[in-house]
Amino acid sequence: MVKRVRLLVSGRVQGVFFRAHTRDLAQRLGLSGFVRNLPDGRVEIVAEGEEAALEELISFAHRGPPLAQVTGVEVHWEPPSGGFSDFSIRY
Repeated sequence: MVKRVRLLVSGRVQGVFFRAHTRDLAQRLGLSGFVRNLPDGRVEIVAEGEEAALEELISFAHRGPPLAQVTGVEVHWEPPSGGFSDFSIRY
C-alpha cells in the first residue's frame, strides 16, 4: 500500500549534502517525491512509497549525512497523490 510522508528537518541540514544523500537513499528505496531547502534553514522531504521504505527514510532524516547535525524532525503523514514519477532535488 502506497503512503505519503512530509518531513521537516531542523538543525545544521543545509550545505552538508543532505539533499543529495536523501535523493540517493530515496531512489535506492524506490520512493518518489522531492527534497528541498526551505528559506528558514530547514529541509523539506515529501516522499511516497511503501511504508517500510518510508520508515527507513524517516530514520535517515533523524541522523542525516555525516556533516549534518539534526535537532528535530516533524513527521506528517498525508494521503498519497501519485503525482511524482521519480525522486528529485527541488531548487
